[in-house]
Amino acid sequence: MPNLASAKKRLRQSAKRTLRNQIAKTRIKTETKKVLAGEASLGAAQSVIDRAAAKGIIHKNAAARRKSRLAKRLVAKA
Repeated sequence: MPNLASAKKRLRQSAKRTLRNQIAKTRIKTETKKVLAGEASLGAAQSVIDRAAAKGIIHKNAAARRKSRLAKRLVAKA
């Protein structure tokens, strides 16, 4: 455990940020599964992915890759 006040604060901030990022990444996976199951539209999943990229949770190229692969899987499924 950290001893300095600033280190304690950084630990609290890091824990909060990690939780927020984890929630966003889980949301991406959930939306992707919903699209493949036919419960949600491709646009909804792309929106969630774009928002995560805009917030810096995933890299913009990773977001583009995820959207591209999802669209490709959807076309192959149809």
